[in-house]
Amino acid sequence: MPTRAEKPITVVAEHTRAAMGQRAGTHAAQVLRDALRGGGRASVMLAAAPSQSATLATLAAAEGIDWDRVDLFHMDEYVGLAPGARQSFATWLDENFVRHVPGAVFHRIDPGEAEAEADRYEALLGTAPFALVLLGLGVNGHLAFNDPPADFADPKGVRVVRLDAVSRQQQVDEGHFATLGDVPTTAVTVTIPRLLNAATVIASVPGRAKRTAVAQTLREPIGPMHPGTALRTHPGVTLYIDAEADPR
Repeated sequence: MPTRAEKPITVVAEHTRAAMGQRAGTHAAQVLRDALRGGGRASVMLAAAPSQSATLATLAAAEGIDWDRVDLFHMDEYVGLAPGARQSFATWLDENFVRHVPGAVFHRIDPGEAEAEADRYEALLGTAPFALVLLGLGVNGHLAFNDPPADFADPKGVRVVRLDAVSRQQQVDEGHFATLGDVPTTAVTVTIPRLLNAATVIASVPGRAKRTAVAQTLREPIGPMHPGTALRTHPGVTLYIDAEADPR
């Protein structure tokens, strides 16, 4: 588990989003091959967002991964979407990753009864560290849907949260919903302590809209108003960015 003692984040900057994804996905593939070398299973926690597309495409195309021994989880899901809605994060992952790695077991969040589902998914995750977490940053620095002020010591592994206006507007700006009123106001999310209970964390954060969040993650004091700063409490984080997201 992470501590509040600060750890250095490895930052890898590439000129383009595609090059960033190639580097991040190649790194992820090696982590997964190493985790599977002992003959057991490996668990992977996934973010579902266009920022992850290039990374996931590279990972899916990588050779030497026995996907039959991989369990895939996702870190958040809206509450209240219509069945089969294209905005579902599980649906996005099905279409953009899971279908390309046949054999992997994908464990979906199904938030029909949100509180009960949070408890079920937390039990399903268990307490063993993930071999790999692939995540991004929200424009407000959120990790999964842990908006500011985020709880860095949440005793629960999964909970129901109310989404802040910045997170909801981001979904409109990225083209997932037509208006702010269309965006659900609540979600089931994996909490920050459970996300960071992992051997390796790879963050893929491209785009000018994320530049401020990257700067805050790297420079602001570690604390709840900048959720991304929690990454600086984990010893195994690599942050991949493109030129547009690079604040340096």
